[in-house]
Amino acid sequence: MTNIPITSTATTAARVESLRKAYGSGDAAVIAVADVTLAIGSGEFTAIMGPSGSGKSTLMHIMAGLDAPTAGRVWVAETEITELDDNRLTVLRRRQIGFVFQAFNLVPTLDVESNIVLPLVLDGRRVGSRDRERLTQLVGELGLTDRMRHRPHELSGGQQQRVAIARALMSRPDILFADEPTGNLDPRTGREVLELLCRANRQHGQTIVMVTHDPVAAAHADRVVYLADGRIVRDAVAETAEQIAQYILTIEAPA
Repeated sequence: MTNIPITSTATTAARVESLRKAYGSGDAAVIAVADVTLAIGSGEFTAIMGPSGSGKSTLMHIMAGLDAPTAGRVWVAETEITELDDNRLTVLRRRQIGFVFQAFNLVPTLDVESNIVLPLVLDGRRVGSRDRERLTQLVGELGLTDRMRHRPHELSGGQQQRVAIARALMSRPDILFADEPTGNLDPRTGREVLELLCRANRQHGQTIVMVTHDPVAAAHADRVVYLADGRIVRDAVAETAEQIAQYILTIEAPA
């Protein structure tokens, strides 16, 4: 399948239409994303997979407003972000999008609590009683209650990623983008992080898009979208790690 039909914006957390991303020009141009149309339903947990260089991270970065497409259109919830200026795009990312990265990206001089509420502070918001309730809920669910005054260097890698997840969820985003969230973690800690993402999705309805190269991680998702050479080549529902690994081998195999 090369394109996924777009559904109503009332039921989609993010979508792209006829998306293209090229680096360079002329004969030297490298096409990272080629004519991709994709809709992410609200409440879905979607994994994006593909060989190295398939365009999966580029696609996610464009959907999250971190990169601009060469052509095509991008929506987050009901807002088209393609033509937003930098200021409006920054505000939208703070209020509607959560990010979890492989490198954690915590502020080293801030303690756990300050890192988690940082998106609210950057948005100029006072951390009120409702936010405090949200903070207490998140740190309790993520096992961070006794780590609130610790700084990142005092935490394990798994604990740092838990802080990053709490920060991403703090503002109740329409959609959470996770770029290789288990890439810097040992297998056991990686499984724990994936279970936390699953819980956010299944118990709280959080929409998640996760880029990963790991079939075991992708098997936690409800849906797996496969890219090769910048195009969607398969869109599958609830596949096992073995099925995912086998399909990845077929699209990685030389022609």
